[in-house]
Amino acid sequence: MSKTVVIALGGNSFIKDNDKISVADQLEVIKNSCKPIVKLVKHGFNVVITHGNGPQVGFNLLRSEAARDQIPPQPLDVAVAETQGALGYMIQQALKSEYVRQGINKDVVTVVTQVLVDADDPAFRKPEKPIGPFYSKEQAEKLMNEKGWNMVEDAGRGYRRVVASPRPVKIVEYQAIRALVEKGYTVICCGGGGIPVIVDSESLEGAAAVIDKDRVASLLACLLQADLLIIPTGVSKVSLNYRKPNQIDLDHISLDEAKAHLEQGHFAAGSMRPKMEAAISFLESGGRKAIITLPEMIEDAVLGNAGTHILAN
Repeated sequence: MSKTVVIALGGNSFIKDNDKISVADQLEVIKNSCKPIVKLVKHGFNVVITHGNGPQVGFNLLRSEAARDQIPPQPLDVAVAETQGALGYMIQQALKSEYVRQGINKDVVTVVTQVLVDADDPAFRKPEKPIGPFYSKEQAEKLMNEKGWNMVEDAGRGYRRVVASPRPVKIVEYQAIRALVEKGYTVICCGGGGIPVIVDSESLEGAAAVIDKDRVASLLACLLQADLLIIPTGVSKVSLNYRKPNQIDLDHISLDEAKAHLEQGHFAAGSMRPKMEAAISFLESGGRKAIITLPEMIEDAVLGNAGTHILAN
């Protein structure tokens, strides 16, 4: 039986240059991102893909703000749904095309996915999930004054808008996702962390939030009893003392070591911290291995030649 791997592609990774943010530019990056994924399929893995949408949902909200005099502003949950469908479509198209080129007879399916969150989650009172493009300090102060946005400095790369990021409780369409995976389809789901919904009088209702895609990827990997969780990011390996003279790159670490490094504050919020938390959560729930590395190094990492491998104790 094929091994199952869950891969959490980053929304930021689809934008290599702030001057190249068009759909055509992003599609070109996505095509390149699909090539190492196809290699995993050729190695016998059943692949499930989640993806972020931070910049893309920010773009949607900017469009909505710009057009608010002509049409009503777009709710955040609908913006997540739109980017989930659009990015899922682009990944689905690029991946299927690469399958055909390499003679692989496999279908790719995108599931527009809702994810249940707790209406009382403290995150709704303390927004901290970065979305949208990066701004200078001056631009951020202007947006805070003019639009009332919450803005924070993001890992030394500039300032970004932040919104609520509650923890995922349940993947609403999980049974459908599992059935597709068991049939051998390549499944794209929980895009952008999933569309956040809450239970209101026994019905589902959209919530103004963006769920962290790494947390959802961890939950999904646990539910599917995946053999491996891969979290591609902007660096080849996780590091201690990142960007300092005493930086230490990590090759193989245990679950206990990962937890200790996290508690010591080595990983920045909104950057490496949620990725490490996702890996730890997966391993604590019975997973065997998580890998964090560059997208183009996925194959080498799975073969043991790259990336940071976090192993169950």
